Formats: sequence, C-alpha cells, structure tokens
Amino acid sequence: MGGAKNHGIILPDANLEQAVKDIVGAAYGSAGERCMALPVAVTVGKKTGDEFVERMLEAARALKVGVSTDPDAHYGPVVSAAHKAKVESYIQMGVDEGANLLLDGRGLKLQGNEGGYFIGPNLFDNVKPSMKSYQEEIFGPVLQVMRVETLEEAAALPSNHQYGNGCAIFTSNGRAAREFAAQVNVGMVGVNVPIPVPVAYHTFGGWKRSAFGDTNQHGPEGVRFYTKIKTVTQRWPEGDIGDQAFVIPTMG
Repeated sequence: MGGAKNHGIILPDANLEQAVKDIVGAAYGSAGERCMALPVAVTVGKKTGDEFVERMLEAARALKVGVSTDPDAHYGPVVSAAHKAKVESYIQMGVDEGANLLLDGRGLKLQGNEGGYFIGPNLFDNVKPSMKSYQEEIFGPVLQVMRVETLEEAAALPSNHQYGNGCAIFTSNGRAAREFAAQVNVGMVGVNVPIPVPVAYHTFGGWKRSAFGDTNQHGPEGVRFYTKIKTVTQRWPEGDIGDQAFVIPTMG
C-alpha cells in the first residue's frame, strides 16, 4: 500500500449530523495515522459548506487527546518526534499557502506527559487543489475542507489526485451514489461509510500511487498472488481422426 489522500464528498441532501460524526472519527481517529483515514472533506454548495464547517469545528474542539491508557481519550500521540515535526510543518505550509486554519492543534502539552508527541485536532477551510499541503499526504490529525459547487467538481478531486486509495460520498440519493462510485478514479468507495474497508474476502487496495505491484490484497487477488496457473489441453479421440502430425490441435 502506498500513500493515501482519501476524500469525503458531502452532498446537500446528506444527513449532515451523521456525516460530521462519521468524518470526525475517520479524520482524527488514530491521530490520522492510518492509510484509510479521511483527511479531506469536500462540500458541495455554499450552504452545505458553511453548516458542515460550523458543526465540524464544534466536534473537533470537543475531542480529547490523551495517553493510550486513558479510556476517555479519542486519540493519542503520533508515532515519533520526527513525524510530529513533519505534521506541524505541513500545518504551517497550509497557512502559508492561504488556507484558513480554523483550529490549530500545534503546541499541545499534556500535564505529566510534556515530552509526548501530541498534536491536537487541526481544521482547515478553503483548501485549494493547487496547494502542496493538499497534494501530499500529511498523515496526522488534520482535516482539510474543500468547497465546490457541483458533484462533478467534487468527483474530479479524488479522480485527479496522485493517490487513489479510497473515498466516500455522503448522500441520500441512490442515483448520485451509483454514478459517483462508477466514475470516481479510486480503488475503494464508501457510500455513507467514511472508511470503506471491505471484509477480508473482498479485495482491498488502492489505485495510482496508493498501490504497489500488480495485485491488491485479500479476496480473489490475494488467492491469485499465491497461485500458479497450469493449463492442460486434452483430447480423447474415438475412431479415425486423420493425419494431424503437423497441425496444432484445437478443440472444436
């Protein structure tokens, strides 16, 4: 599995309360350090964008960062000091590129764990496709909100991105969901499912730079990886079949 930049598309007819609950966990869970995290939310329409950002800001502010033994913590530290510095450098990059940092989680210190690699939740609004902080994978507790006017614009973002691991669409319109799933250029799609990880007997894997090798994991693709194909051509003649010594035998 290569890098990932999974997108969540929120249509105007989506259950916004449920979408916010789903995305806050998908974006910030495990401190954003998982290949199926959802670090980009794409809102369709100004009203949807305004309401989503307002609700997401409230939800993100309510998250508790803590040590792994704290049962009330929503997520813990990132993996290392080097990665903490890298994530925070991407946050500053987003600020420098002109995105609106609505919630800044840098500089978080926990009493008794001041040396820990903790980063609070971060929320960006008005992120643009040209920004390097969007084009590359941050792999931390950072959610970037992008605003578009149509579903076609929204679907183009994951389709044109260098990574094609997975994406999700939030809608109550079955036709829109089917068309989106069929057309978007990524390996895994969730419909009102923020982290579209299939069960093991289905294939798991992304497209483009979100994949290594020729096959995906699990399911039929995993079986094929460990299988050698043997082809047997047989004939059971009855009676005179003529002289075919210099003819490639074929099955009629």
